[in-house]
Amino acid sequence: GELARGKELLRAVGVVAELPTATDVVDPSHDQLLGWAVREGLTNVARHAHATRCTVTLMPALVEIADDGVGGVVSCGNGLNGLRERVAAAGGTLEAGPIKPRGWRLRVSLDTSSGIRG
Repeated sequence: GELARGKELLRAVGVVAELPTATDVVDPSHDQLLGWAVREGLTNVARHAHATRCTVTLMPALVEIADDGVGGVVSCGNGLNGLRERVAAAGGTLEAGPIKPRGWRLRVSLDTSSGIRG
């Protein structure tokens, strides 16, 4: 659901979205947390990135959202801070920041061996 909503959100702001068509690759124990990461990441692309393209990559315990926008310094708002806390509580890591030559990447990686639900 988050991918479908995100695709429409990005379309509305003129960003070309390269999103997976299926989410069955995601470990069911992580789908809620990774869904939240998708929602937060795509909302930030729509609001702040001034991007033309955005790509979402899904794996069993990982989501990565990258855009070709303005990048910039890391500034954690309430959404990103809340996501960081939930990811840490699940034993995962969150990386967010500018990428070269331009753009921004949000990457959430969860430990598949911990058995902790997201």
